[in-house]
Amino acid sequence: MAGRIPRCAVVFAGQDGEVATTVEIDDPTDPLVAVFMGLRDHDLRRLREAPGGDMEGVFVAEGETVAGRALAAGYRATVVLVDAARDDPLPPGLGADVPVVRAGPSVVTAITGYQTHRGALVALARRPLPSAEAVLSDARRVVVTEAVVNPTNLGVIVRSAAALGLDAVLLDPTSCDPLYRRANRASMGLGFALPHARLDPLPDGLAPVRDAGFAVVALTPSADAVDLRSWADGLDPDDRVALVLGSEGPGLTAATEAAADVRATIPLAAGVDSLNVGVAAGIACYLVGRP
Repeated sequence: MAGRIPRCAVVFAGQDGEVATTVEIDDPTDPLVAVFMGLRDHDLRRLREAPGGDMEGVFVAEGETVAGRALAAGYRATVVLVDAARDDPLPPGLGADVPVVRAGPSVVTAITGYQTHRGALVALARRPLPSAEAVLSDARRVVVTEAVVNPTNLGVIVRSAAALGLDAVLLDPTSCDPLYRRANRASMGLGFALPHARLDPLPDGLAPVRDAGFAVVALTPSADAVDLRSWADGLDPDDRVALVLGSEGPGLTAATEAAADVRATIPLAAGVDSLNVGVAAGIACYLVGRP
């Protein structure tokens, strides 16, 4: 038996002061915590969370701030994992019917691969994704990603978009999921309140963006592209702009870059060939956003 947890009279506060249901486990293979297995293995989690996987319809938020923002955005918690010694209140919005699993270090290590987990791990139910057309209908500034496969980079992009006044993020089929644990951790949960949708493969997948009246701006390090800052100076608040960002390293595909209305760059110091895509997104969102 792994790390028997003694019964404790700690009361956890749920929404409006309700008491959450506390469950004590001494077995890391308990089905109640199966949703948290393999958190560090990105490929495994991607397969488990994909359509048909055993975690389809569920994602994990890590830490007080991230989990709290997911709950505030209306996502429904299904189970919570906390340290056995915790006596702090849980994030508001859980409700009394959500099981809170208390686990000691040995059990947490068996489940997650490490002894700490930023205070709380919360599994939440996904919601159906809106269509690109629905997301674009009231938007004025959006980010579009092509093959952004690193969850940390995508999280930084989402955080920049949310913080700097953009209205939505649209992702091609090869970009990773903004609800992945590493992505929502990097975004600090700011993406939960920022609409996102999937597009068909680019460049053809840009059709709904164009149909909604957006100027498609491809970010590129190419020296023959226009200076993004100079181009953005001429924007009105109601102009519709879609910033298109490519994968770390390769950048946008040639076909997607060629399909853009504008090819824009962020001028760099001599000898520097490019920026990390998350950093570039932050600068670009600052220049075109509406905070």
